[in-house]
Amino acid sequence: MSSPNSSGDLRPDPDALLAQLQVQESLAGRGKLRIYFGASAGVGKTYAMLGAAHKLHSEGREVLAGVIESHGRAETAAMLNGLELLPLKQVEYRDKQLPEFDLDAALQRKPSLILVDELAHSNAPGSRHPKRWQDVEELLNAGIDVFTTLNVQHLESLNDVVGGITGIRVAETLPDTVFDAADEVVLVDLPADELLTRLKLGKVYKLPQAERASRNFFRKGNLIALRELALRRTADRLQGDVQAYRIEKSIGAVWQTDAALLACVGPSPSAEHVIRSTARLATQLNAEWHAIYVETPSLQRLPSAKRERILKTLKLAQDLGATTAVLAGNEVAAVMASYARSHNFSKIIIGRSQRRYPWQANHSARIAKLANDIDVIEIGVPPSAASERDDDATGRALPRYLPMQSRIEWWGYGWALAVCVLVTLLATPILPFFDLANIVMLYLLAEVLIAIRYGRGPAIFVALLSIASFDFFFVPPRFSFAVSDFQYLLTFGVMLAVGLTITHLTTGLRYQARIASDREARSRALFEFARELSAVLQTEQIFETSRRFLQRSFQAKTLLLVPDDAGRLQMPAVIPGDAADMAAALDMGIAQWAFDNAGSAGIGTDTLPASNYLYVPLVAPMRTRGVLAILPHSRRWILIPEQQQQLYTFATLTAIALERVHYVEVAQDALVRMESERLRNSLLSALSHDLRTPLTALVGLSESLLLSKPPLQQNQEVLAAALHSEMLRMSALVTNLLDMARIQSGEVKLNLQWQPFEEVVGSAMRASASALVGHPVEIRVAHELPLIRFDAVLIERVLCNLLENAAKYTAPGSHIVLAAVVNGRFLAVTVADDGPGLPVGMEDAIFEKFTRGERESAKPGVGLGLAICRAIVEAHGGTIHAHSGHQKGGNAEQRKGAEFVFTIPLGAPPSMPEPEESDFTPTTDEADGGDDAGEDGNMEKA
Repeated sequence: MSSPNSSGDLRPDPDALLAQLQVQESLAGRGKLRIYFGASAGVGKTYAMLGAAHKLHSEGREVLAGVIESHGRAETAAMLNGLELLPLKQVEYRDKQLPEFDLDAALQRKPSLILVDELAHSNAPGSRHPKRWQDVEELLNAGIDVFTTLNVQHLESLNDVVGGITGIRVAETLPDTVFDAADEVVLVDLPADELLTRLKLGKVYKLPQAERASRNFFRKGNLIALRELALRRTADRLQGDVQAYRIEKSIGAVWQTDAALLACVGPSPSAEHVIRSTARLATQLNAEWHAIYVETPSLQRLPSAKRERILKTLKLAQDLGATTAVLAGNEVAAVMASYARSHNFSKIIIGRSQRRYPWQANHSARIAKLANDIDVIEIGVPPSAASERDDDATGRALPRYLPMQSRIEWWGYGWALAVCVLVTLLATPILPFFDLANIVMLYLLAEVLIAIRYGRGPAIFVALLSIASFDFFFVPPRFSFAVSDFQYLLTFGVMLAVGLTITHLTTGLRYQARIASDREARSRALFEFARELSAVLQTEQIFETSRRFLQRSFQAKTLLLVPDDAGRLQMPAVIPGDAADMAAALDMGIAQWAFDNAGSAGIGTDTLPASNYLYVPLVAPMRTRGVLAILPHSRRWILIPEQQQQLYTFATLTAIALERVHYVEVAQDALVRMESERLRNSLLSALSHDLRTPLTALVGLSESLLLSKPPLQQNQEVLAAALHSEMLRMSALVTNLLDMARIQSGEVKLNLQWQPFEEVVGSAMRASASALVGHPVEIRVAHELPLIRFDAVLIERVLCNLLENAAKYTAPGSHIVLAAVVNGRFLAVTVADDGPGLPVGMEDAIFEKFTRGERESAKPGVGLGLAICRAIVEAHGGTIHAHSGHQKGGNAEQRKGAEFVFTIPLGAPPSMPEPEESDFTPTTDEADGGDDAGEDGNMEKA
């Protein structure tokens, strides 16, 4: 890699070279990936890949065809002749055998090159990786070269764009990083008309499928748009390859492969015109563009108004889509040429400048001299800017207030005078012992010291004063400005030239040292801030750390606002004393807008710029965590791009810290809940096991008591019956506790079988017969339900619990409905009643453990039945919910009651085997029955 310097050359960066060597070393044993990239199916990607494989095979390369999808194309299938084919493995999915790429066999075979078609393919469930590109990554890590194919619609970043064009959203995608990391991309292109011709001839799909494709995806407009996307995406990747190669080889010359533009702004009033003209040109060329401002030591002494105008111009460029930067250097042309070379900008756009002196070249000429391979475009000066520039030239006046670093330090001139007097006094007594040349060295030393300490102006002053002092006090005739020997005139000239040169060099070094010091201070502040934030564990600590660092780094008052559970920003509980007045004047409406829209507002932005505050949202990876309110010391400070970048970096670090602390708290709460749940389940399991055996014995004894001989007396029989009933209830309660503990611990394994749902409805009705006495039940199961894959015992338990729950909480004689219908990809089962309904707000809570619909109720139970139902249904991949009110039959009158609905995924039922002719010969009536006869026959076999 290279880093530009002020002289315009490119020198290798040692750290970048070391990182590059480390990357190359890590990739040394990795295979190479070549992607054959196209706009759509049928352009010939697989054919081109096989053609390249045949060429390499003929050259002696070991080639293995891992998986090739010919899609019935005879030309593609013929290209497989002569290549070794890897047998596909069979993966069982939903009682079907699906052929998939055999990754283990490929790794064991380990060829030099393997062909893996359709990089974005989704593997069948049960494979090692869900995506084929992950298989390819494993092959590459094993040192195997891979050729593969990819269509543009499968790139993740373009998936929604392609969907908007074609109206079809592709489900199989891969990350763009896989495409960008490929060692080589080969574009396989075909015009839309030629592709449509191939489609009509059946060379893309078989004719029936081709006709459907031509009416949907393969429309000419779609193909043209997809082709443009593929060409642009390939060009973008090639642009990155070109830039990486230039950096790797330290190539300084500009390669005009892209119409990228570089605009330079300065203090001229025409700078805004330059920015707008560049933005229009970039739009016409569809090109990337940057806008930079080069700050030289002389430009640092500009008045505040002009400096603010420059920063506003950079903000305008940023709003128009440019990447902006403020660069430091001694020569504007050299810095611009260096920046253009390092970023491979082929065109530099500047405003037309006038020469200050006749012998001085303008910026265009100097850039052309430094970089004759870069196009320089001059933008004319509009009349309004020309008149304003004339006003600036004729009405120059010393500004009342200058920036701190450029304020004239008059006391520096006083020190220059004092040092010159001191050198004169020291040199006078040693004059008889030293030559005049040595006296000159003393004055030059004074000039160096003044230039280092006080800058250009005092250094020039002391240079002139030194010549005058040397002439008056030491050059014969002494104490006179007259010169007896003309050679001293040369001495005076050399003294002045050396003094001015030293002044120029020293001033430049001081400027560069100050710039480096500022950068180091910003980097150190970021490092210290990140280090302290990494150690905090509470939100209050983040508040204090952020406030302290921001106030110290930006000389601004700050407040950190975080939202409550409803998403409304709140003031901190404790407001520091120095921020009390700021908190009183803070506009919470603007802060809430910044939080809701995740965008900055206030001073220096496009939203409410008249505000005195800047509101920066704290955007973390998952969500916005709060807003940072800042009251800057100076409005100009907030417009400086480096300060803005530093501030947004601080805000990002703060947001990440807030998110980290949030998830630490979430993890701690989850851990406490998990431990509590585990302890409760352990207690329930222990109690259930310990109570189950004696309860079973008690149930048996109570039943034996009822059946004992001779028969019990009437009152004794009533007591024995009550005892037996309570024992049964207690046994059911313990069974619920034990089942709940087993389900929560994951010990229950589902016995999933394809079976009719009607059968489990009948068994549930029989099991709940005693509880449903006095409650008429209406069964509404849709005709011809498909086979459902579920655990019959557990789903029967769900139905029993729901039916018993409906009978328990409704009055005798109330009506209960059990319905089952197909709803999309799920079977929806409803158990409804016309009782009092559910308590308001308890629709979700009743499915929690130990939660009942009536808090103080004489009805038996502890609130586990519905919790068991939810656990069983969710284990099947379904959902369960409840609400009040249902409609009975076709009556439109809304009735009071409770309704429980749970769903089970339908899945794909297995296909039934075809009957053999020898075993089954349909009669004429059966043959005329069509689809109904076939379905009835299949149902009987099931």
